[in-house]
Amino acid sequence: MFYINRTRYSLGLLLLFLVLAWPLRAQVLPLEQKNTLTGDWQVYDAGSGDLVPYAANLHTGYAAVHQWVAIAPTKPFVIEFTAKKDLCIFLNNQLVFTADSTSSYTFDLSLWGKEVKPVNGRHLLSVWHPSQQPNVGTFRNRVQTELNSNPEMQGSFSVRLREYVNQNAFIIFMLLIGLLYGGLKTTFPSDFHAVFGLQSFWRTKTLEEGILTKPLSTWSSMLFILVFSLSLALLIAAIHTNVQHIRIFNRLFPVSESAITTKILFYTFVIFSVILIKYLFLKVMGYIFGLEQIVQLQFGEFLRSLLFLGLFLPVIMLLYLALNQAAPDTLLTISSMAVLLVLVITIVRVFVTVNKKTSVINLHLFSYLCATEVIPLAVMLKFIVFNF
Repeated sequence: MFYINRTRYSLGLLLLFLVLAWPLRAQVLPLEQKNTLTGDWQVYDAGSGDLVPYAANLHTGYAAVHQWVAIAPTKPFVIEFTAKKDLCIFLNNQLVFTADSTSSYTFDLSLWGKEVKPVNGRHLLSVWHPSQQPNVGTFRNRVQTELNSNPEMQGSFSVRLREYVNQNAFIIFMLLIGLLYGGLKTTFPSDFHAVFGLQSFWRTKTLEEGILTKPLSTWSSMLFILVFSLSLALLIAAIHTNVQHIRIFNRLFPVSESAITTKILFYTFVIFSVILIKYLFLKVMGYIFGLEQIVQLQFGEFLRSLLFLGLFLPVIMLLYLALNQAAPDTLLTISSMAVLLVLVITIVRVFVTVNKKTSVINLHLFSYLCATEVIPLAVMLKFIVFNF
């Protein structure tokens, strides 16, 4: 009888413990949090064809490591990590990041939350390296203390959080631009003076001197345009540290977020191509409007103004490199205004120069200039300056 009562008593205590412990277990069950990176990494098991939990000591030699994450695009999902060169990040097998060098990076996954469709409300975050297993131990959430502690910065005029930019690429290209300008001055001294001479800039007669009288296909013309394209591309890449700001470029030509060198070369190619296409465009429009006689004058002033004003773009880049960490919002405004002034002043000078030969009050000529200068200017300003 004693043993029966003791057994009943023990069973009662065990039942009571289970009843009390059950709600405690329910409380500690982890809830899936959005915009949070956890340590629950997984690797692909070829035998079962499924993702299995990743153990650093057990799973070696895997080129890709995965994790399911829930992304809320309306809030920042900033992660920081150390990456080897060529490390890639994918969301649902879509490339969103490539490390251009071995360095520490900060990346906002929420920027791709709308671009990449989720699967059952989640995204598969994959970290891949072509030659070695990625070190996912360095991946962690970045605490947004500064942004949350200052509510004034969360208004409608606040600048979106931008990714870490490897400034080494900017410095190298700045040195390259300086060498190119020095080489042009040494190799083509008369052409250099005709374009960059301060007195020459204010005289219409200089349009008949130097590079401006040569065919566009000559080496000197191409090199001067190339150096300007590189200078402007460098500044645009600094303004748009996230390629997603220029959405039309991102759709047509996907460029990885951190590959600053790729961005600069891409923008250089685009700007160089636009200038060449501009000449062909003026030829066609001049034929349509019956104004072939002013095409050479118009393009000559357009090219001279662009090249001369482009000489000041490296100065803005020096300010960017020196002060971007201390005053990023101010530098963003200054850089955008610099690009705006280069384009607007160029168009104004084209109108003034053409007006000296033929009055722009003429409705036919004014319509031609609007079609060839004003409308393209509005399009460029939309995508370069007013797109963020």
